[in-house]
Amino acid sequence: MSKTITDEKVIDAFLDRGIIKTILPTKEEFKSLLMSGKKIRIYIGFDATANTLHLSHAKNIMLLEEFRKLGHEVVLLFGDFTARIGDPSDQHGTRKTFTEKEVLKNIKDWKEQIKNLMNFKDKKNPPKILFNSKWLAKMNMEKVLGLAANVTVQQMIERDMFQKRMKEGKHIFLHEFLYPLMQGYDSVAMEVDVELCGTDQIFNALMGRTLLRKLKNKDKFVVAVNLMENPKTGELMSKSRGTGVFLNTTANEMYGGIMAQPDEMIKVFLINCTKLSILEIDNVLSKNDTMTAKKITAKEVVMVVHGEKKAVAAQDNWEKTFSKKEIPTEIESFVAKKGDTLINVFLDNKIIASKNEFRRLVESGAVTSMENNQKILTPNEVVSSGVYKIGKKRFCKIEIK
Repeated sequence: MSKTITDEKVIDAFLDRGIIKTILPTKEEFKSLLMSGKKIRIYIGFDATANTLHLSHAKNIMLLEEFRKLGHEVVLLFGDFTARIGDPSDQHGTRKTFTEKEVLKNIKDWKEQIKNLMNFKDKKNPPKILFNSKWLAKMNMEKVLGLAANVTVQQMIERDMFQKRMKEGKHIFLHEFLYPLMQGYDSVAMEVDVELCGTDQIFNALMGRTLLRKLKNKDKFVVAVNLMENPKTGELMSKSRGTGVFLNTTANEMYGGIMAQPDEMIKVFLINCTKLSILEIDNVLSKNDTMTAKKITAKEVVMVVHGEKKAVAAQDNWEKTFSKKEIPTEIESFVAKKGDTLINVFLDNKIIASKNEFRRLVESGAVTSMENNQKILTPNEVVSSGVYKIGKKRFCKIEIK
C-alpha cells in the first residue's frame, strides 16, 4: 500500500490556492486528517447531463488528482443513474431527464475528455471510476422508503431553489425531492471520507454526511470548491446551459475560446485551471500586460487538457490567425453534397450545436465565406466549396462531392 504525503507546505499549497471555497466541518480538522498520514477515500461526482465537461469541471478533477498524488484513494463517480432523475440545483424549473442511452453516450465522451487530467496509468494508486447505477439501480421500494425516513420534508424545502420555485408558484416534482437522497446515498455506498463538490452541491453533500452518520456511524468532510464565476457579472460555466469553455473542443478552439474571455477572467483561469504556482501567477499578473497574460493563460490551460505539443501549436495558430490575419494552415475539413444548405452541413458535422445557434450567428454577421470575403446572409444558403469563418476564432473547410 502506497504511503501518503504529509508535507505541510505541499498540503497548504493547494488548500490555500483559492480553489476551495469552504470545508465542513472545519478546514483545521481536515488539514489535521491529511497530516495524520491516514489514507482516505475522496470522491467527486458528475451527472452525465451533457456530452461535454467544461473547464470548471476540469478544475475539480485536477484537485482530485492532487489528493491522489498525496497517496489517497480517489474516486471519480459518474452519476449514470442520478442523471436520469435530474438534479434541481441551480434550476428555476424542472430539469430535463435523460435516457440511459443518452447518459452512457455522454460518459463515453467524458472519459476521452479527462484522460490528460488524471494519471490513469499509475499502477500503484490509480484513480477509480465508478457508476452510481451499481447500487442505486438495485434499490427496491422498501430500501427507498427506509432511506426517506431519515429526512423530513421541512429539511428538503429549505433548499434555496425549492424556496424560489414556491415563491414563484412553480411546481416541485416528487422525484426532485428524491434526488438529494440518491446522491447522499452515494457516500454511504462508497463509505467515503471526503466529498469534493461545487458550492451549488453543498446541500446534497451534507445529505450524504447525514446519511453516512445514521447508517454507517461514519463522518465525512465536505470540501466545496468555487464555481469559476466571472468576478464582475457573476456568470457561471454550466454544462446544462451550454456556457463556458468546453473540454470537447480542439486545442485551437480552446485557445481561441480563452483569448475571447473577458480580461477579468484571466486570474480565475490561472488559479483554477493551470499548474502554475501562486508565485508564478503573481508574476504574470504583476506586469500589467493583459494581452501577454491572456496568451500565457490560454497556453497553460490548453497544455493541461491537450498536452504541451498541441498547446504550442494552438498558440502559433492563434498568432497567425488573429495577429497576422491569416487563415490557419490546420483547419477542420468536411464533405458536403451538392445542393446541401449551410445550416444542415454545419449541424450534421457538429460545427454548431443547434439550428438556432446558426441562425443567431448568421443574423449577427458572424459567418463569412473566406473565398469571397462575403458574410452569409441566410441560414439556408446553399453550401459551396471553400473555407468558412465562424465567429472570431473558428474556421472550417467544406468540400463538395
